[in-house]
Amino acid sequence: MTNETDKSVPRWAGLTSIGGGLLLLVVFAWVIAFAGADPAGPAGPINKFPEIKTVRIVENGFYLAVLLLWIPLYLALCRGLARTAPALIGGALGLLGLGVLAVGAIPHAATSRLADLYHAPGATAADQATLALIWQGTQGIYDGLVLTGLLVMAAGIVLIGRALHADPAYGRGIAWLSILLGVVGLVAGTVVLIDPTSPAAALGVFALIAFHLVLGRKVHRLSKMVTPVMSMRTA
Repeated sequence: MTNETDKSVPRWAGLTSIGGGLLLLVVFAWVIAFAGADPAGPAGPINKFPEIKTVRIVENGFYLAVLLLWIPLYLALCRGLARTAPALIGGALGLLGLGVLAVGAIPHAATSRLADLYHAPGATAADQATLALIWQGTQGIYDGLVLTGLLVMAAGIVLIGRALHADPAYGRGIAWLSILLGVVGLVAGTVVLIDPTSPAAALGVFALIAFHLVLGRKVHRLSKMVTPVMSMRTA
């Protein structure tokens, strides 16, 4: 029973990590294909929203699913790596970052109500101008949550990469790649922190995807090599 538990935790963590990374790539393709870029101007996004409301709902639902699928990887890493400070703090930061991202995963719950008021038959031009500004402010809050989550997760990934150096099962290649991807996320987040209009956030998100695909695959492969603890104890 112990051996089966030892195998199932990293096995499922690896699969869900890979699945989450692939699903997020699908989300990007979905948005590009069916939503496209937001129109320019303060009123552009809220004016277009009714046309793409279903697209956004599907996008946000899948995005939340991605975050949930990534949770087991950090639990498995905290459980499998040596209980060093980089491993424990890195895993905690990863989970915290996922939590922050999850808080902002369903923006349409707020923005759809603003869009309904904006497009209501009795809405005046002044009402619409005010609602467009409120939309911008609301979206800014959700963008801030994404940026915060990205920075926190990237810092956690750097520490996890540092912890992987101490475990020969992962190899130095995976460790250095994890650190590199974490640094890319930190740099991208810092650029957006300085210039909120910068598209660098996408680079940070793709760094997160790459980390979860690579580590998910490695953790899943290692799950097939778990030492049969019970048989060793009884040998």
